[in-house]
Amino acid sequence: MKLSVCIDAVFMGEDIEKAIHKVKDMGIPAVEFWSWDDKDLEKLKKAKQETGIEIAAFCTGFISLVDESKRQEYIDSLIRTIEIAKELGCRTLISQTGADMGIARETQHASMVEGLKACVPYLEKADMMLVIEPLNTRVDHQGYYLSSSDEGAEIMKEVGSSHVKMLYDIYHQQITEGDLIRRIREYAPLIGHFHAAGNPGRHELYRSEIDYRKVLEAIRETGYEGYVGLEYFPVDEKEKGLEYAKQVME
Repeated sequence: MKLSVCIDAVFMGEDIEKAIHKVKDMGIPAVEFWSWDDKDLEKLKKAKQETGIEIAAFCTGFISLVDESKRQEYIDSLIRTIEIAKELGCRTLISQTGADMGIARETQHASMVEGLKACVPYLEKADMMLVIEPLNTRVDHQGYYLSSSDEGAEIMKEVGSSHVKMLYDIYHQQITEGDLIRRIREYAPLIGHFHAAGNPGRHELYRSEIDYRKVLEAIRETGYEGYVGLEYFPVDEKEKGLEYAKQVME
């Protein structure tokens, strides 16, 4: 289990090369980010080469999976994102689901499953993993389709591919449903990536009602060997929050 830093959140507004160098100087092995089409990819590659840092994950295009009429657009965007990921040496792609369309959830659920199944051949060929992210709809993402990790797990089971898994965001799921450790243990085979932030506020891990030492210990006990991405908005000096995250990962 390894740490990754979401530079779009923790280093919001800062130069991408400088942010990557700062993360490396902190002894953290990887970074991730949100969209790729607003990034200077040459700067990213240069910083990666200079530091030896890994790109743990980044997002596909923000195109709806629950809207069947958008399926080909989603797949075309995924194909382009896979090519960018190859250039950056990244094997995990993050996807949101899109907004609730206001029609039967069964219809939207089925559209997502079928859309993800259609993505599997491209992911298999590239040997990459797409992780689907439930988000809380109570505080941050009103109107978003997928908030429950329970439904997320159902979708992963129906898709039935090791190349499509769930992104379990500890912050979002604490708001949505709590019961973090039980769900992490139960859904461990279906989880491909984690995000972490303090709740309430989405700040440093020590600014939180969540006992991150226990939660991270539970993740480790499942045998998970991937990344836990720090996706929070710092209040204090960045080094303080990152150092704390390193300590609770030990």
